[in-house]
Amino acid sequence: MTHKPKIALIIGSTRQSRWADVPARWMLSKMKARDDFDTELVDLRDYELPFFDEAASNMWIPSKDPRALRWQDKVQSYDGYVFVVAEYNRSITAALKNALDQDYVGWNNRPMGMVAYGTTGGARAAEHLRPIAVELQMVPVRSAVHIGGSDFYRVIPNNPQMEPIEALDPILANSVKDTLGQLSWYARVLKAAREADARQAA
Repeated sequence: MTHKPKIALIIGSTRQSRWADVPARWMLSKMKARDDFDTELVDLRDYELPFFDEAASNMWIPSKDPRALRWQDKVQSYDGYVFVVAEYNRSITAALKNALDQDYVGWNNRPMGMVAYGTTGGARAAEHLRPIAVELQMVPVRSAVHIGGSDFYRVIPNNPQMEPIEALDPILANSVKDTLGQLSWYARVLKAAREADARQAA
């Protein structure tokens, strides 16, 4: 019997002054309120990954660095992912790209969604992340949560009248619902398919 999927909420920025903790905390509360999957917060700061320096992708050759192996074990323990995506110079962070590169096998056949933020709602970073995910054989869901423009300014610290991110709930409720609903559906379907493949291979 297929058990409830387990979804990782991955914080994709590691700099000390990051804002990512705010949308991560907010999205985590939305995910934990659902009963169709379990959720765990994963912070890239906790893994101290080196720049990718293996002989090849683990699609071809097993990795050797114990830090990479620890990360691969973590990645493979989930049935799907939501990435908290900061936009740096029109793309994703170097830390997130490196974390994606450190594994190949573990990402396969799992869905992914995004909470992206920045002046344009992190849209350009999100559109860079989607094809990376496809190459890693993830399934990007159609919807995403974008925090941008005047809404972004409302909730960031350099606004003297900063509001709590919960003030954006009425604006973002539909995109949260759509993103998590799609993610849940694909997580269940792909988890069942992976388990069926594993039984057949046994």
